[in-house]
Amino acid sequence: MLKIGLIGCGFMGAMHASCYKNIEGAELVAVADVRREKAEELANGTNAVIYATGKELIENAKVDIIDICLPTYLHAEHALLAMDKVKYLFIEKPVALTVAEGDALIEKATKTGAEVQIGQVIRFWDEYVALRDIVKSGKYGKVVNANFRRISPIPTWGFEDWLLDATRSGGAAQDLHIHDVDYTLSLFGEPKEYFSVRNTLGEKNSYVNTLMQYDDFVVTVEGTWGLPESHPFEASFRVVFENATIENAGGKFMRYDADGAHEIVIEKADLGVGAAGGNISDLGGYYNELSYFCAKATAGEKIEQATLKDAVVSLKFVRKEIGCND
Repeated sequence: MLKIGLIGCGFMGAMHASCYKNIEGAELVAVADVRREKAEELANGTNAVIYATGKELIENAKVDIIDICLPTYLHAEHALLAMDKVKYLFIEKPVALTVAEGDALIEKATKTGAEVQIGQVIRFWDEYVALRDIVKSGKYGKVVNANFRRISPIPTWGFEDWLLDATRSGGAAQDLHIHDVDYTLSLFGEPKEYFSVRNTLGEKNSYVNTLMQYDDFVVTVEGTWGLPESHPFEASFRVVFENATIENAGGKFMRYDADGAHEIVIEKADLGVGAAGGNISDLGGYYNELSYFCAKATAGEKIEQATLKDAVVSLKFVRKEIGCND
């Protein structure tokens, strides 16, 4: 049984806890949060020991895996300690607040031999996985252009509004936009050149849009969380190929070609109702990424998807987009 210690019991910690409760061979044995009531909620239905802080968990808990779901500015200091404790470490995205922190994590992982996966979850989301397969297959010809879009209401749900403080979160570019930057880099590599625009009206209105030039196609990546709370969250993409257009928007995954419009149906395994209640499939990419992580840890194998090095490359790209040269 894989013994898991989870640090940070907010929204993302709760999502991860639900996943672990439904992954066969995984057991949540320790949780930590400065808000004890949050830790108690996550520990409900388990025998997990509750710790007041992440550092206490790292020092005292008997675990095989540590999963860090803390605010971004706390990632590096906890991850550096965790790599002395466990071989397998999961860190929510973005991997760190600064490039210097990211480089320090790579250095530590190299020294300790730690296997680290980062929560760049859309690499594991069904539609994005399907798109990757389509691009790699070449079945619709070459890519002509692509657009990735991620827009959100103002994130007022963060503990003590840490998300709206760019010195603690990196802002919308680093917390939200980085999903699509990471996916684009993983799919197409780094562009020959790029041009970014962003606003300067404060973090509540944070917006970034980047045009990436590749050899024979272009990609735009847009992100903002400057929308009213009444506006729905949207994550979408459109990729134009020589012989078809693939689009994921408005709850529909579609192919448009000379023969008309066709909905793309992704065959999903019926995972049933899990231990935490609800259909496991509803956990989406979060379940997929943590299932992959747990499988690698159980087998003692290297992490090959959403690696630490991948995440630091994406972090460096986003920091340059917003004019930070750290």
